[in-house]
Amino acid sequence: MLEKIVEASIRHRWLVLIAVLGVCVLGIYNFKRLSIDAVPDITNVQIQINTEAAGYTPLEVEQRITFPVETSLAGIPKLDYTRSISRYGLSQVTVVFEEDTDIYFARQLLAERLSEIKSEIPEGIEPMMGPIATGLGEIYMYTVEAEDGALKDDGTKYTPMDLLTIQEWVIMPQLRNLKGVIEINTIGGYEQQYHVMPYPEQLLSYDLTISDLIEALEHNNNNVGAGYIEKYGEQYLVRVPGQVKDIPDIQNIIIAKRGEVTIRVGDVADVALGSPLRTGAATQNGKEVVLGTAMMLMGENSQEVAQRVAAKLEIVNDSLPEGVHATAVYDRTSLVDRTIKTVEKNLVEGALLVVVILFLLLGNLRAALITALVIPIAMLMTITGMVENKVSGNLMSLGALDFGLIVDGAVIIIENCLRRFGMEQHRLGRLMTKEERFSLAAKATTEVITPSIFGILIITIVYIPIFSLTGVEGKMFHPMAFTVVVALLSALVLSLTFVPAAVATFITGKVHEEENKVISGAKKAYEPLLKWSLRHPAIVIFTALVLVVISLFGASRMGAEFIPSLDEGDIALHAMRIPGTSMTQSTQMQHEVEKTVLTFDEVKTVFSKIGTPEVATDPMPPNVADTFVMLKPRDEWPDPSLAKAELVERMEQALEKLPGNNYEFTQPIQMRFNELISGVRSDLAVKLYGDDLDQLLKTAQEIEAAVKKVEGAADVKVEQTSGLPTLSILPDRKRLDLYGLNIADVQDVVQIAMGGREAGQVFEGDRRFDLVVRLPEKLRTDIKSLEMLPIPLPGAEQEGADETPDYVPLKEVADLDIAYGHAQISRENGKRRIFVTSNVRGRDLASFVTDVQSVVREKVDIPAGYWAARLSSLYPLSSV
Repeated sequence: MLEKIVEASIRHRWLVLIAVLGVCVLGIYNFKRLSIDAVPDITNVQIQINTEAAGYTPLEVEQRITFPVETSLAGIPKLDYTRSISRYGLSQVTVVFEEDTDIYFARQLLAERLSEIKSEIPEGIEPMMGPIATGLGEIYMYTVEAEDGALKDDGTKYTPMDLLTIQEWVIMPQLRNLKGVIEINTIGGYEQQYHVMPYPEQLLSYDLTISDLIEALEHNNNNVGAGYIEKYGEQYLVRVPGQVKDIPDIQNIIIAKRGEVTIRVGDVADVALGSPLRTGAATQNGKEVVLGTAMMLMGENSQEVAQRVAAKLEIVNDSLPEGVHATAVYDRTSLVDRTIKTVEKNLVEGALLVVVILFLLLGNLRAALITALVIPIAMLMTITGMVENKVSGNLMSLGALDFGLIVDGAVIIIENCLRRFGMEQHRLGRLMTKEERFSLAAKATTEVITPSIFGILIITIVYIPIFSLTGVEGKMFHPMAFTVVVALLSALVLSLTFVPAAVATFITGKVHEEENKVISGAKKAYEPLLKWSLRHPAIVIFTALVLVVISLFGASRMGAEFIPSLDEGDIALHAMRIPGTSMTQSTQMQHEVEKTVLTFDEVKTVFSKIGTPEVATDPMPPNVADTFVMLKPRDEWPDPSLAKAELVERMEQALEKLPGNNYEFTQPIQMRFNELISGVRSDLAVKLYGDDLDQLLKTAQEIEAAVKKVEGAADVKVEQTSGLPTLSILPDRKRLDLYGLNIADVQDVVQIAMGGREAGQVFEGDRRFDLVVRLPEKLRTDIKSLEMLPIPLPGAEQEGADETPDYVPLKEVADLDIAYGHAQISRENGKRRIFVTSNVRGRDLASFVTDVQSVVREKVDIPAGYWAARLSSLYPLSSV
């Protein structure tokens, strides 16, 4: 069979060469379609379900939203597990499916289940699925900022509210429609709203309630159509415009009339631009900015999408007001380019080295070139296979190629052909005819094709077990194994077809059969050693056994890592403050962190995300900030030889001088991978499961103390689950009964006054802004004023004065209490859990895990009904 293939290839040599040329053209075409990234996307198949619940405490979020959502997901096909977090005003349930589950099929299943549970969760609350993106989805980040001295048309400076408005209504509409972009996420700035802020005493003086004010706003902010009329052959639309356009329009809305007195909104309330209680902020180089993140659709080419966003952003800048610009601060293309440049450098140098060695060993330039051609042709065939099987080109897939293995079979065939050609020419005493050359090329190839194929197949079989890996391991190593196997099989096909055809066609003229100087020199050095080894077999065998024993002993003491961390070139810094830290305070503290980081000459820029962005793909409380430290090129460092680990250590020492902060150091992609895969950002997490939150925290603190003593432990911390200060307004049912009030009456007034209630929208062209009623800020933050908040009594006369009071102060029917409660409640597979996280420095992860397992078993007494498990996104899961 093999002989017939070889003979047919030589007989139809030009067809073979044309076919190879066609394969090369196809490979070049597919090279432009090849998805390029820095590392394989190891994110599991997961969907985030985010639910906003303004005003709900973490415990209420868990009870009323998270638990019903988790329960409704039971029994979904291909469900692997769920995990969730419940924070103030936010529930996030992460649903992880089995590998190879179609993401759109999974989202359809979730959509059906979520539509069924609407009756089980509070009215008005809507669970939403997150964008179709992965851990590598955040490919491009940019800031929107105004230059110093830049002024608006009215002569005032740009505020963070103006910048966010520009981001939402000018920049985002142009970017979100780009091919491959699934979402533009925003954090920072202040969302523009129109706030109507009534003063309770003024409402009382006119016998009005907040409900009267809301009703007036809702009923006086509409455009009404009344059909059309026909006149003189034309059709006239009939409409009655009544929408408010600006602040004076809102102030002039009539609430009520008391005799001859008309009471307008402006008489009882301040009207001004304001913003809702924000959940996130962004800073850069010590000042507040607006940060936008372009998120890539799952399965797209990150390099191409990032380039599209960058190109579009240049066009977008032309449409921005003078003095305002959007500037890139993180571009995945830079990392991809650095990684691919490294791979290209290694591949080119390897190919050139192989060509040089082939020429030195074969002693024939044409033979060396034919052998060397196998490398690019096999590469192009491999790229076609990668594109068709949706394997991306990255450090793992392309970096694993070994050109020595690829040309192994071709070298054997060509070397034997040259030997036989030389011997035959010497025997004949003349050059061979074409037919003689073709026949001898087929015979020479057939002689060595079997060992050549065996060599390639043996190497290929070694990679086959890798395809049995699943989960994170499979996603990491499958691209490598696929690329190598396809490259070897491509080389095998070329060895059977292209190589003999090319040899028969192009190796003409006189061929020397004598050995070249390189081979002769190698034999002179090797032959004496071989003869000595044959004369002293016992010594050789004993020495080999000793080396094996020494190697086994050394191997037993080696550390183990799942995979070495890719140096992304930048640093991600996780800054944490005590729970309950306000957004304003956290932002001010972050300014100091960034200014300290900027004192290092190696730093180009630093920017941060504090709290939760608009789309809660990465929900964090206000006391937590993700800081991205973008470094200069190494040749611009004061000391280019400085190790990155040492730079991190120096930063950590400098930052520890700032009070009130704890830190974790990692890298941008690594941090996102860790969080999405395991729910934590660190190298290792010890997860503790149980029911009682206080007992969980107590045991977790014992685990933390034990882990800190393990060599190599860094940034050891317990998940922040408590310490959130809460002002509770506790209605007294007995006092409520005396006044004929219900708890809902108190809740409704307090909710409107403190949290605000939407009473319509104000339109400015295609822009729209909410119209919100809430107390003035100085009253919202004053507990004494809150105590005097008037609660309308049922059946009170609102049209005039009488002897019966119409209102009762809040403090008469409720007690105000400040206490510290839960900041976050985490769950996994329907069970509450808390984790202790740790990074590893100065040693391997595997031995560190072993030591952690031992110390937890020995030093920590885990109560009955509670259990711990160790999880790391970079190492397989096992029990502690």
